[in-house]
Order: sequence, then C-alpha cells, then structure tokens
Amino acid sequence: MRTTTAPGTVAELVARQWGDHRPGLKHEDGVLTRHRTAQEAAARAALLVDLMPPGAEPHLGVLLDNTPEFPFWLGAAALAGAAVAGINPTRRGPELARDILHTDCRLLITEPAHLPLLRGLDLPGVRVLVTGTEEYAALLAPYAAAEPGDATLGAPGPGSRLLLYFTSGSTGAPKAAICTQGRLAAAGAALARRFSVTPDDVHYVCMPLFHGNAVIADWLPALAGDAAVALRRRFSASAFLDDVRTHGATYFTYVGRAVQYLLATEPRPDDREHPLRLGFGTEAGAADAARFTERFGVPLVEGYGATEGGASVQRTPDTPPAALGRAGAGDDLAVIDSETGRTCPPAVFDDRGRLLNADRAIGELVNRGRSLFEGYWRNPDAEAARTRDGWYWTGDLFYRDAQGFLYFAGRTDDRLRVDSENLAAAVIENILARWADAAAVAVYAVPDEVAGDQVMAALALRDGAVFDPAAFAAFLAAQPDLGTKMPPRYVRIVPAMPVTATNKVHRVALRRAGFRCPDPVWHRAPGGAYRPLTGADLANLLAAYAAHDRTDLPAR
Repeated sequence: MRTTTAPGTVAELVARQWGDHRPGLKHEDGVLTRHRTAQEAAARAALLVDLMPPGAEPHLGVLLDNTPEFPFWLGAAALAGAAVAGINPTRRGPELARDILHTDCRLLITEPAHLPLLRGLDLPGVRVLVTGTEEYAALLAPYAAAEPGDATLGAPGPGSRLLLYFTSGSTGAPKAAICTQGRLAAAGAALARRFSVTPDDVHYVCMPLFHGNAVIADWLPALAGDAAVALRRRFSASAFLDDVRTHGATYFTYVGRAVQYLLATEPRPDDREHPLRLGFGTEAGAADAARFTERFGVPLVEGYGATEGGASVQRTPDTPPAALGRAGAGDDLAVIDSETGRTCPPAVFDDRGRLLNADRAIGELVNRGRSLFEGYWRNPDAEAARTRDGWYWTGDLFYRDAQGFLYFAGRTDDRLRVDSENLAAAVIENILARWADAAAVAVYAVPDEVAGDQVMAALALRDGAVFDPAAFAAFLAAQPDLGTKMPPRYVRIVPAMPVTATNKVHRVALRRAGFRCPDPVWHRAPGGAYRPLTGADLANLLAAYAAHDRTDLPAR
C-alpha cells in the first residue's frame, strides 16, 4: 500500500503495489490488479537475473507494442537493477540492429508480430525472448512465486540506470539518453502532485512505450499516484473515445499530431460524454488546443521537458494561452542567439498576440543553471555538444516575452535561413494552421538555387477541401505577422501527413523528398501566383542547382 515517504526509486513504486488488489492494468484482454502487475514484474526480474550473462551490462531491449508485457518488463528492470532500451519498431535492418547493439542489450524482448523485423540481422550475444509463445511461458513458470526484492543484479538505488531511451535521430543516429531510477521516481511524483493523481484515476497510455512521453509522463505518475493504467496497443484516433469510456480513463498524454488526428475525426453528439479530465503533452499549438477543449471539454496542458532532463518549463495559472510557462525550479533558462552567444531580446506582439520580431527574438533555449542531464550512452561527442561552455543546450527554439514566459518555436534542426534571415518553421506553421482548409501543416527547408534555403510547406486538407492557389495566396497576404521571407515558395499537397512511430511529423522524410515527390506541388516566384510544378519547371530547377554546384542539396 502507499507509503508516507516519497520513494527514491522506481523499484519502490513497483514494489508497493504488492498486496493491493485494486485495478492496476487495463488492456484489450481484461484487467489485472496492482498486486498482479507487481507479481508479473517480480517473476520477470528473477528470470532476468538468471539469464543475464556474468559481467554484462545489465541492459535489455524491449521491442513491443503497448501490451502488458511492456510495463511488466519496465517493472522487472526496476526491481532487478537493470536498464531498458526502448526499441523503435519502425526502424529497419542495420539501423534496428545498431540500436540494439549500441545499447549493449544482452536480452531482447519481442513478440511474434515483430519477429520479421529481426530476420537476417546479425545480433551477436543477444538472446531473443518472444512473448506469447509456449517457450516463453515455460521460461517464466519457475519464477511464478517470486516477490519484489527476491532477485537483483545489484540493489537498485537512485543512481541505478533504468532507461536508455532514444532521442530523435533527425541529425544522425539516435542518441540513447540515460535516465536513472532516482530522477524518474522524482519526475513521476512531481507530475502526480501537479495533476492531483489519485487511486481513482486511470491513465490512458496510447503513445508508444518505447518513447519517453508515455513512460515518464503517463506510466510513472500513475505509479506514483497509485492510479490504474490502460493500454492501447497503438494509437487510434477513431477508437480513442471508445477506449476512454471502456477503461474509465481520466488522463492521457499526447503529441501535437495525435491531437490533429483526433480533431480530424467526424464530430459526434457524444464527444463530451467521457470521464477524461485532462491531457498532458507537447506541440499541440494554441489553436488546436483550444479547438480540442471546445469540442471534447478536456483541457490540454502543454509541457516541456525532454527525456534527457536538461531543462524544464512549468506552467503557472497566469501563463498566457500560447506560452508554455516559466523556467522550472532550479533552472536558469535563457534564449540565446547561437551565432553571437548573446541573449535574444524579448518578443514583441501586436494587439492580437502575434509575434512581430521573430527574426531577433527566437533563439536556442539554454539552461545556465543546474541540469538533470545524465548523459548519453557511449556517445561523448553528443554529450559534449549538449553541455558546451558549461551550459545545457536543449536543441529547441524558443522566444521569451517581457514577463519571462517562454514560447516554443521548434527544433534548431527546423530553422531555415532565407536571404540571410533566420526563420523558425514552427512560427510559420502556426500562421498557416489558421487557414480554414488546412487539417495539418508542416514547414521545412529546401535549398535555394544559389544560397541558403527556401520555405516549403506540406498541407493535408480537410475532408472535401480542394487546394485553391488563389485563395491560399490571399490568405497569406492577409496575415499581418507573416514576414516577407516566410510565405512558402513550394506547397506540397499530401493525402495524409507522414508521421513517425511517435506520431510526430516525419520532417526528415519531407526534407529528403523536397519538391521531387509523387504528390502535387505548387510553386511561385516572389510576388507571383502559385502554379503547378511541371516537369519542365523541375528540370530548370535542377539545372540551376547544377550551375551553382548545389546538386547534392535537394535530397539532404
């Protein structure tokens, strides 16, 4: 049962479920008690200890959808003093093998549906356990009576590694961020306090558990607040509300693209008939968050805090709707111009709250105070880049108003340089998202024929809408905060926005394709009208690239 002192480890959070027969884990096949989930974790912890080779790093890879086995193995690793590497099932071939081998996994937990991904891979020293098979059941059977603490690879403490979770791989191979039990237990407890989580809550986990969003912001606060967890194997916008009602879910986490998917579903008269009380996530955007609350009656709380733990932004009651909040406790956050090293000036807004000095106000968010960053596994170069000059550089673009509130403006990788002017993709996206016919928007750079970048936008249209180039141009001209360098030179009309396994826009794929793609692409010269990009236009563009020795850039 719940202890009176704050737990110092995730192992303590898992163990305190023992003897508690309230609902703990809900999934498509039924409901397990909190005691049963601890029992299953203890059995796997004992198996893990016996299977781990002597002297090996105590790491296991988990290549699973959101099935009960995933939290069982997270709990097992915590109890055994081991670490889980979340393996992304959208990775393929050498990239997938690299993720498993880079994190020194000696065990890999997977399921029959993912076995084809492993076919032909060279994984020396890695033992694969396949859940849902007779062999797997036989392996576990001798450990059915195990209890928390019976078997460990080393007594788990606050400094014990628990997660090796991969961050974005948009610029090279993904980096495995180290997360210790002490930091994760504290994060779960802090969110449980912030959102007043109680045993009556049910946390709906529909984001993938191989990503930090679902584990740190959904599973852990449920553990800390003694709440139940409901699993969805994979996110489904059409099944979202039915799942919420079936499981009695009160809380969920999201990313911005998932919110767009939910808003794109057909409205129903019972959209507000559900037990949800809030959603917590990132990158929904103020307009989509307001539309979500209006339609479903659920407030979305935007947060900021990467898996690495290097910086956090906390929302307060006086935070403006479009802002994320101010610096978290202990953080000294600044918005820095990475070219000059100087602090960016405060944001200037018009009377409608639109940013007027984006070119000067937007910079990289830097933590000049203490940092909870615990490093990357076997990647000293990435660690050094993240912590240069004694500061923690987040890799994210922000701007700050005169009162100190911080506003997210995208990733540094998503910055464009047009005619020597720096632009943030997220700022342009927020403006284009006002267009009534747009269901989803992504902005990214394609190379200019001579130097720098040009703006390209991918648009997914609302049901029944047809792209009207004149109407789109008129919309752009009417936006007072759309700077002269911001209007897209190229517009790609996509049937659906490409997304990653974590339901984020797949910007790498969009950038690589550029304007050489199967979808309709429109373009215009400065001051001209949008017109379709023809084969002749493409040939002229490629000739211009060749003339300026930039032929390698369109597919970057």
